[in-house]
Amino acid sequence: MKIHSFEEIKSWQLAKDLTLSVYKLFKDNRDYGFKEQIQRASVSVMNNIAEGFERQTDKEFINFLYIAKGSAGEVRSMLYLSKELKYITNDDFENLSKSYLQVSKLLHALINSIK
Repeated sequence: MKIHSFEEIKSWQLAKDLTLSVYKLFKDNRDYGFKEQIQRASVSVMNNIAEGFERQTDKEFINFLYIAKGSAGEVRSMLYLSKELKYITNDDFENLSKSYLQVSKLLHALINSIK
């Protein structure tokens, strides 16, 4: 199946939804450095998928997908810290962590399908 726009990519769709969740979850957090970093990492996932797709070469797309995958790992890492700091509940941690892991798996599968 040919993808015509980045909006059709499942990992982008999920990453966008998760970015909205991260923004909502941390909107009242007063640790501004932490909040900005997790928000930037979250946005980076969806934006790197989009930017890579728009480059229109497999090599560049794969490179940007790896960057997106790295950013998804960064968000998961920060979620551990936010749980330990009690910025989020265990349920929020479990839900977001599992979802970002799912994004990573989708990105891995997409990378392999392009190679």
